[in-house]
Amino acid sequence: MIRSTHRFTYESTYFLSKEPDEKVKDLWVVFHGYGQLAEYFLRKFQFLATEERLFLAPEATNYSYLKDFKGRVGANWMTRHERELAIANNHRYLDSLLEGILNSFEQKPRIHVLGFSQGAATATRWAAQWKGSLDTLVLWAGGFAEDMALDIARDKFEETTIFSVLGSQDQLITEESLARQKLLIQRLDRRVEQLEFQGGHELDSELLRKIVEKA
Repeated sequence: MIRSTHRFTYESTYFLSKEPDEKVKDLWVVFHGYGQLAEYFLRKFQFLATEERLFLAPEATNYSYLKDFKGRVGANWMTRHERELAIANNHRYLDSLLEGILNSFEQKPRIHVLGFSQGAATATRWAAQWKGSLDTLVLWAGGFAEDMALDIARDKFEETTIFSVLGSQDQLITEESLARQKLLIQRLDRRVEQLEFQGGHELDSELLRKIVEKA
């Protein structure tokens, strides 16, 4: 048996809070979590969208039914199967998407990234290798990708304001994962502001407002 791959043109879905225009000063790229869809994830940020603040929600390209073989469908950034191939595809997809969006601006906006749950690891893994620079990185209910290239990420995030946000009742966050993230942050050698809210595996609108408006 011979394993091989074939690269081809693929269309993906993304959502914007409004059309890009020259009034935009800040672009927020928000990564949904496992089993979510970008359209509904973006709705959680719409109350913060303004003429000068644009939200972009890319949608992961892997889909599945959330229960059995019918009903609601969700997207995910990768599974264990063909993991490295999924990561490479994600990077090409996101690089191309950001290039297309940013080309619509004569004056480039500041770039902020928020990753939720599985989207946090995907966001850090992508942003570390992206040719652009980030003003803000928010890891919500998730953390840095453990296979992120630390030397590259250390330089990439040198001027980036980084937040780690967790809910106090988030049952998906374990002591083991927290310990691994603590060690990873130490090795990354970058200041990460740790924030907590009363809640579970979810976005908190008031804390989200404070972070976005502070950026």
